[in-house]
Amino acid sequence: MKTYLTLLAQFLLLFALGFTQHSDHDDKPFNSKNGGLYLPDGFEAVVVADSLPGRARHIAVNDNGDIYVKARFADKGESVIALRDTNGDGRADIIKRFGGAAKERSYGTAMRIYKGYMYFSSELIVYRYKLTPGELVPTSQEEVILTDDHPHGMHEHIAKPLTFDDKGFMYVPFGANSNACQEDNRTPWDKGLTPCPILEDHGGIWKFDASKPGQHQKDGVKFATGLRSVVGLDWNFTDNNLYALQHGRDDLLRLWPQLFNGWESAMLPSEEFLRIKEGTHAGWPYCYWDQMQSKKVLNPEYGGDGKLVGDCERYEKPLIGFPGHWAPNDLHFYQGNQFPEHYKNGSFIAFHGSTNRAPYPQSSYFIGFVPFKNGQPAGPYEIFADGFAGIDPIVNVSDAIYRPMGIAMGPDGSIYIGETEKGKIWKVTYKGNKKKFGKSSLASQEKRKSLTHIRTPDFVNDNLDKDEPIAGGKVYGVYCSACHQRNGMGDSQRFPPLGGAEWVMGDKTKLINVLLKGLEGPIDVKGQSYNNVMPQHSFLKDEEISEVLTHIRSNFGNSAGPISTEEVSKARAAIDSLK
Repeated sequence: MKTYLTLLAQFLLLFALGFTQHSDHDDKPFNSKNGGLYLPDGFEAVVVADSLPGRARHIAVNDNGDIYVKARFADKGESVIALRDTNGDGRADIIKRFGGAAKERSYGTAMRIYKGYMYFSSELIVYRYKLTPGELVPTSQEEVILTDDHPHGMHEHIAKPLTFDDKGFMYVPFGANSNACQEDNRTPWDKGLTPCPILEDHGGIWKFDASKPGQHQKDGVKFATGLRSVVGLDWNFTDNNLYALQHGRDDLLRLWPQLFNGWESAMLPSEEFLRIKEGTHAGWPYCYWDQMQSKKVLNPEYGGDGKLVGDCERYEKPLIGFPGHWAPNDLHFYQGNQFPEHYKNGSFIAFHGSTNRAPYPQSSYFIGFVPFKNGQPAGPYEIFADGFAGIDPIVNVSDAIYRPMGIAMGPDGSIYIGETEKGKIWKVTYKGNKKKFGKSSLASQEKRKSLTHIRTPDFVNDNLDKDEPIAGGKVYGVYCSACHQRNGMGDSQRFPPLGGAEWVMGDKTKLINVLLKGLEGPIDVKGQSYNNVMPQHSFLKDEEISEVLTHIRSNFGNSAGPISTEEVSKARAAIDSLK
């Protein structure tokens, strides 16, 4: 009887939370209210646009309510999507595309409005337009404010998010072209370089004159360093400081299986929420933040074992350390007056969702909120908006229907949210009684932290491989599934699919060489552009490469022939003969 009541209670809790689990991807959210979103009491959401051409990354809202969206994928002259609601029903009925004179590389990021100008970026260029009141599409000339003129053969994190202070300066990260500053990037047992030469012109944030066209990195000032990859950043006008969210390094299990298990690799290292002052050093590549130990520890490339601190105490500590791989991709400090006082000056964070948590389910995929008081977090993070993924647990990234990305505030104090998979935009407003808003108003959202895509995974019960062989054998599970996913579908953005891919189904030697030599983007796979680094796996034995490539060519919908150990040995010998 006790067991029955326990199961019944669990079922009722999951029902109340809107839990669902399914294998068929049907493009419909499981919650029909608020455009599929779960929000705190008193909040409502309306869908502004269902599926934008080019999809969406970051967004900005003008003083008259016009919305500008940075397209995730764009052709020349179609980088910005402009939206206008002319009848006041909350939905955009005018949609126009413009901007981005240069050919876009893969995808871009950043959309901001500052002092009457609209700024946006590709991976390499920051543009701006002068906005004219009443005009949806600017008639002014497009200006190039900043060009990243570095050679980018191996640059993994080259998107150009940006923000502005109150003195006319623009802040732009230059991401590091490495996981942990190894000479052979993402190669097992390869030590890190000391000092890391990447930090001379990457792995940090630079400060520029926001009004000066034609700038390059040399025209700016290095403001902060030791930051591997920053996509979400914002200037907090309450305390006049820059804040940023660092994406932590990857591959603890793949590169250092003798030191880290799959659970540790899924949870670590932390995604760091940092206050950035001029001269800040956040510690990459030498150290990372362990949110479970509440300290910075040495990376294994620099002699760490998951516990050694070394000299890591000298580097900036985060305000909050979020779990690993949550992908915080936008940050907005709320200055509006529509929401209850609880939200004033606090920070909204768009967690785009993990990709490399194998063998555990993927995590985050929600909009978080951190209350602030006197320039400090005033409590733990909260779930502001959830329901984007439409499924729990999220086994593969491609299972998620939506992935939140951009946050912006409208002139009435509403919050707009954009997502990358369909190009959907929501407008969230508060309709309740602000005087009655309190802890009880957040109770339903707090319960959502118990769902699989948010809570800390159980070491045994949440391991997706505990009752069955690892997909594709041990080689695929350890070295491939973190990026290409268990279903071989990739993540639609950084890591290409293996199912039906020309690179997989085509020439055998070409495919073998990808594993032996690695591959640097940009490349096109199934009609979509990808720009990332596939590290070389020459450390694998010939029979291991034969096994995993044969598996890939005969699974995920593929039906190509096997690759023999002899074919791998022949390709390896050909490469060695050229050295």
